[in-house]
Order: sequence, then structure tokens, then C-alpha cells
Amino acid sequence: MTRPDRSRLLVPLALFAPSLLLPAAARAQAPWPSQPIRLVVPFPPGGSSDILGRLIAEHLGKTLNANFFVDNKPGGTTQIGTDFVAAAPPDGQTLLLGAASSFTVLPHLRKLHYSIDSFECAGGIADYIAVMAVRKTLPVKSVKEFIAYAKENPGKLSFGSAGEASAGHVYGLTLARDTGTKFLHVPFRGSAAAVNALVAGEIDFIIDGAVTPMVKADRVEPLCVMYRKRHPDLPKVPTLHEAGFDISTSKGAGWGLLAPKGTPASVMDKLSEGLEKVLQQKSVQDALIRANSIASWQTPEQFRQATAADYKMNGELLPSIGIRGS
Repeated sequence: MTRPDRSRLLVPLALFAPSLLLPAAARAQAPWPSQPIRLVVPFPPGGSSDILGRLIAEHLGKTLNANFFVDNKPGGTTQIGTDFVAAAPPDGQTLLLGAASSFTVLPHLRKLHYSIDSFECAGGIADYIAVMAVRKTLPVKSVKEFIAYAKENPGKLSFGSAGEASAGHVYGLTLARDTGTKFLHVPFRGSAAAVNALVAGEIDFIIDGAVTPMVKADRVEPLCVMYRKRHPDLPKVPTLHEAGFDISTSKGAGWGLLAPKGTPASVMDKLSEGLEKVLQQKSVQDALIRANSIASWQTPEQFRQATAADYKMNGELLPSIGIRGS
């Protein structure tokens, strides 16, 4: 091929792919968000956290004019997905739906490759509303009747949870300690599996927000809500306090939006502003209720302070209910 022939081929290439001729540094400085953004949800599909994550991804994408997609990475009671994001490049393309328990419970139980300081925080998202429900064939209709029945049958009642050291596990063991009862814990790989087992009568009770649809469908019997006020979708179900009991644990296990440490402040500011706007929308607040949560915007600093307080609380609580590190 002659030199003029090669020139004729190069000119069209420059016209159709000008970005290929730019230095790598220049391409990296494209305005954010310019690529699809991965939101890692460290839970299996189908549970409350997954529903919440997809809701936030959808509405935050609209607010920021960005393309978000959810990537479920369950396992290790949120450790696998949280680890993944902590090690991801700090370029704003990988985010985490951070469960508070990842930073307030797990550090007391095992050695982790991350801490809350491994992340930048865009803000707090919501509080979790756990619902206590029993299988339909259990002969109880209230918390008082349940406690009495449990004391008459020590160690015979089983409860399911989303896994070891999950919120439902902590709730169940704390309830047992504070009411003088004994239960058998059955861990599952996510809330959806635990709820299915309850409906099938394979376990006796559960304390998990994911059971709410089964309560509304009259497939299980609700006893109370583990929150400071009633579940908006279950207005007839009393809180644990209204039922005459209290347990010494957090009443809300929250979520935050996090990114790898070192993510540019300009990106975090956009995420924080966008998240606050999303949580102010009535349609989002209503949808979060259907995901068993209450919209609860927290600034990045407020989220860190709340996480630190719950970390200290769990450091005292977990050993007292028999949850210890390996």
C-alpha cells in the first residue's frame, strides 16, 4: 500500500473515534456521571434491602441523569459485597448500599478488611422496620401469649433470620434474654428464604420486615413491630412497647449510601445532594414503606455518628446474648 493510501484510511478513523486519539488522562476527566454506575447490594434479591436498593438506584439515576444498575453480592452477612466495594477504584462508578450492621455488628465478630473509614459517605437513607410474626398454626395472638407459650415450652420454638448476626438474629436473641425465654435460631441465606420457611411452617417465628407482605396476605400472624412507631402499612399491629415489652437493642437498623475511600469530593457532593432530594419525594417515601423502611435522611457526618454509637452499643450487647467472634 502506498503512503497516500494509508492517509486516506487514517482520516476517517479520526473522524469516527476522536476519543481514541485523546490521552488517557483526558478521557478520565470526563464529567461524572458519564458511565453506568454500579450499586452493590450485599443481600440476595427479593428481600427488603434489595427492594430498597433498586428503588434508590432508579430514583437517584433520574435525579442525577445517570444510568444506575443494581449488582447483588450476598454472603458473609453483607461482608462479601462490602469488601468488594471497599476494594473498588474510587472513581464514582461503584457504590454500596451500606447496611449499618456491616460496621456496627460484624467488626465485633470477625476480622474484616474494611471499616467505616474505608468509605466515603453520601448520607443515611432509611430506618428498618422489623415485624415479629408467627406461623398461623402457633396458638398465640399477642406478644404476651407468645412469651407465656415460650416459657411453657423452653427451647422448642425456632426463629429464622437472614443469617448469623443479622438484625433478625440479634432481635431474636435479645428478646429471649430480656424475657427469660429460649429459642432455637435457624439462619437462612437472606430474608426471603426465612419468610418462605415461616409460611411453610418450618420455623415458628421471625422478626424481619420482609414478612410484611405475608402479614397483609393473612399467611402469618403478626404480633408486634420493632420500631418506635407502628408500621404505616400495618396500622393495627402494635409496637413492642405498646405490647408491654421492651428490649435493649437498636429499634432501627439503617442503610447508607457509600463509595470507596478516595472517591472525589465533587462526586460525593453530587451523590449527597441527589440522595437528599430523592428522599424528600413523597412517592419515594411511600415506596420505602412498602420496602419495610422509613425514609430517614442523614448527612454524612450524622450517619457516621450514628454508626459509631451503634458500634459501641453492640460491643456490649452481642456478648451478652451469646453472639461472639470466631
